[in-house]
Amino acid sequence: MTAVRKQIKLEEDEDAAQLKFPSEFKNADALLISEVHMLLKVRKEQNEEMDEDQELSAVFNKTLEYTEKFSFYQNRETIKAVRENLQSKNLHKFEAACLANLCPDNYEEAKALIPSLEVFFLTYMV
Repeated sequence: MTAVRKQIKLEEDEDAAQLKFPSEFKNADALLISEVHMLLKVRKEQNEEMDEDQELSAVFNKTLEYTEKFSFYQNRETIKAVRENLQSKNLHKFEAACLANLCPDNYEEAKALIPSLEVFFLTYMV
């Protein structure tokens, strides 16, 4: 099989809208933006506590700014409660993280933003 065909085959096998992910993501968790923000803040604090003046990269700082701007949940207890609530709904990890990160106003908006939820809503909204 040629390299182009292999790439096309890979692209056909991967589709987040249908919850088809590469094998590398099989056991991976999807993080909430708020969780990423907390991790980056800890890393920044560790960097500041170090004696050496190692400057954080521009990408790190931009990512920290982004997560600060779009972080909906401000403490671990809230994040834990949101995760537990969504996990109790039997959602895919990706869908749960997307719902928590995007905070859609209603199920129509949720379906538009996360197409794989249509099956969930058909099952549970009937």
